[in-house]
Parts: sequence; C-alpha cells; structure tokens
Amino acid sequence: MNLPLPVAVAIMLSVGALLLVIMWRGWRSLQARSATKVSTLAEVPAEAELGAARTAPIEGTYVSTTTAGDWLDRVAARELGYRAKAVVQVFDAGVVVARAGATDLFVPVADLTGASRTSGMAGKYVGGEGLVVIAWSTLSPTGERTALETGVRTQRKADRPLLLDAVSALASSSPSSPDSRTDIKESE
Repeated sequence: MNLPLPVAVAIMLSVGALLLVIMWRGWRSLQARSATKVSTLAEVPAEAELGAARTAPIEGTYVSTTTAGDWLDRVAARELGYRAKAVVQVFDAGVVVARAGATDLFVPVADLTGASRTSGMAGKYVGGEGLVVIAWSTLSPTGERTALETGVRTQRKADRPLLLDAVSALASSSPSSPDSRTDIKESE
C-alpha cells in the first residue's frame, strides 16, 4: 500500500519525534537514578590552594564517570554523564578535569583511591589500554561513600603513563588510603 507523500512524511516525523521524547525521558530517568549515588561535587579550589602542579595540563577527552566495577553504569547526575573535550591536571590538592561545555570536575586528594588503564567504558571503546581511569569516591545523599571511576582519553599516547603515574602517586600519598577506608560502598 502506497501512502500519499504528505501522510508518509507526517508519519515519519511523528515517529522521529516520539523517539526523541523516549530518549529524553530515558536520560532524565538516568539522571534521577544516579543522583542517589552522588550528592554534591567538590568545587575547584582557587589556584593558590591547589598546591604544586604534578603534571602539565594534559589535553584529552572526558569519557564518563561510572560506578566502580560497572563500566556500563554511567553516572549522569551533576553533569558527569556528558562526554567533553577536557584538560586534566594533577596538583598536590587533587585532580582537576576542566571540561568544555560542562562543569569542571575536581577530585580532592582525600577522595582518590587509585588509577588504572583500560580499553573502554560507558559505550566508548578505544582498544588497547587507551583510557586512563581515575578511581575515587564521594558522598551519596544518604551520607555513605560511593566508589566511582572517571575515564579520560588523552590526546597524546605519551601522556597516558604520565597521568596514570601522577594520579597513582597522589592516591597512595593520600591520608586515607583505600585499605583504610571501610566506608566505601560499591554501588550496585
């Protein structure tokens, strides 16, 4: 059965609009669900309070933040689910991820739990071990600590081990090492 062109176009536009509404509602639902994992994020301190820079600014892409151990469970609350160009720098006070078009992310040294490399997370697969994963924790609205992982793809391959080593060294120098933190809750 052939439909007249205006009817076919109207049906296609209706289906497209319906799909956009479904996607928008899904994203809003993900934001609401992940808001139970992340209360508020630390503000980026003034430059004088950051301490000495442990790395030069490293350009790359902020991939996403997920719950620890589940790299498909994207955290969309607090703009953590938006992929963006980023500049990452490690300071004595913590890690700053300056993101284009989204709020900058600051992970204080006390919240860092480690770093690693992987091939992908949250729908982004780069092969090899092209992502640097920064492991950290934050308070949930209920007051419990939630373990998170943030993925960064550096623009230059040579920057990956530099970022990994700097974050790992900072996390191991943290007054609260992962071994002494019994209050971290791995979200389900």
